[in-house]
Amino acid sequence: YHIAMGLSRMLLRIEVEGRDRLPAKPPYVLAANHETYIDGMWIGAYLPRGHFRRFCSLAASDLKTRHGWLGKVILQVGRGIQVDRFGNPVRGLIIAKKEVEKGEILLVHPEGTRSEDGSLGEFKDGAAYVSMKAGVPLVPVFIDGGYEIFNRHMKNPRPFLPGTLRRKTLVITYGQPFLPESYKDAHEMTAALSAWMEERAALKRVPRLPG
Repeated sequence: YHIAMGLSRMLLRIEVEGRDRLPAKPPYVLAANHETYIDGMWIGAYLPRGHFRRFCSLAASDLKTRHGWLGKVILQVGRGIQVDRFGNPVRGLIIAKKEVEKGEILLVHPEGTRSEDGSLGEFKDGAAYVSMKAGVPLVPVFIDGGYEIFNRHMKNPRPFLPGTLRRKTLVITYGQPFLPESYKDAHEMTAALSAWMEERAALKRVPRLPG
């Protein structure tokens, strides 16, 4: 984690917005779009001091079996709660809810998988479900530029603009928390989360690169 974040800070231009919107104390749920293998590392690195020690994440169980050593490292560093994204996710969500109720910070990617082309996918109710059931805030997070750095079609990260040694930009935006008491159910909260993400995507600051 420390090596990877050191390289990220050295090789990328990282801009962080909205850190003051993060809750001062755990527990809470983070809900982020999913552009790279390492979104969770970047998101966790800019939480308030001491919060990363309480960090865990919902992660696809096939990270261990289909993604080699990197998948195993991601599960360990991100303290992954494994979910079968091709089957019934209920068991993983129940475990995640219990972790949040114990005071942990949970990261969820409501799209369920990394973006195919950089655009947003359909948002599922998992993050909102945990927030509503545990009675904790849900903090939206938007990653802008991750797809251009290390998307699912790249074997290795590409931190520099094509043909140059100019660093690519990564923008991490933490939004105003959604409070569970403001929504009648998880579907309504997910709709609000999706609308926030669409708004951020429309304001995308990092140019989409060809290929």
